[in-house]
Amino acid sequence: MGDWPAGVGRRVLAETDSTMAEAARSAATLAAPEWVLALNQTAARGRRGRGWSMPAGNFAASLTMRPSGPVEQIALRSFTASLALRDALIAVGCPDAALSLKWPNDVLLHGGKLAGILLESVGDGAGGVSHLIIGIGVNLAAVPDASALEPRAVAPVSLREIGVTAQPEALLDALAPAFARHEASLTTYGFGPTRTAWLSHAARRGEVITARLPSEEVTGTFADVDETGNLVLETPKGPRRIAAADIYF
Repeated sequence: MGDWPAGVGRRVLAETDSTMAEAARSAATLAAPEWVLALNQTAARGRRGRGWSMPAGNFAASLTMRPSGPVEQIALRSFTASLALRDALIAVGCPDAALSLKWPNDVLLHGGKLAGILLESVGDGAGGVSHLIIGIGVNLAAVPDASALEPRAVAPVSLREIGVTAQPEALLDALAPAFARHEASLTTYGFGPTRTAWLSHAARRGEVITARLPSEEVTGTFADVDETGNLVLETPKGPRRIAAADIYF
């Protein structure tokens, strides 16, 4: 842990219901950021309240932080987290060229879903954010049951499938300093460098994809991510900027 970021807490639990829930329970008492890693989760969840399966040997951790800067920057941590996770996966042996980033919050391995990222924030009562929790799940050793996947979802893959073995604690020890570096870049230089770095690894840029919103589906060419983190699709009706959606290839 020689590179562990100064002032950042680290807890490793044998088991918990979910690291997101564990982080939320302790958030109000924290004086500094903290990572919580669980070796087993009994009630994990993903985006929009969906279940998240965690076979033995996989990675599940959450970071609790009190972000600085304007409220509109808070959601941009999905980009810093995915870049940091990519760096950490390379550090534990994953080939650089095998990894890509799927807007807004997945890391892909040879086009399959290796990892997911979930952000949840709590307001401070004055229009700001009291704290932010970033949950990260990675298929290090095994993939979830395919029967639990949604139709059209990207098929899951594991790191072990390509012959790379990594322990959860080793990945955490690479992830925490990587996130600290990307967080420092975001708060110091704004979203520009993070956006450029993320786009250089973006999956399916220049290809036709579909964004599913609560009331419609929008299909178009993935052209860009704008200065506020919105997905930009080129459609027959012109550019469409999308703040949040499920993306299908």
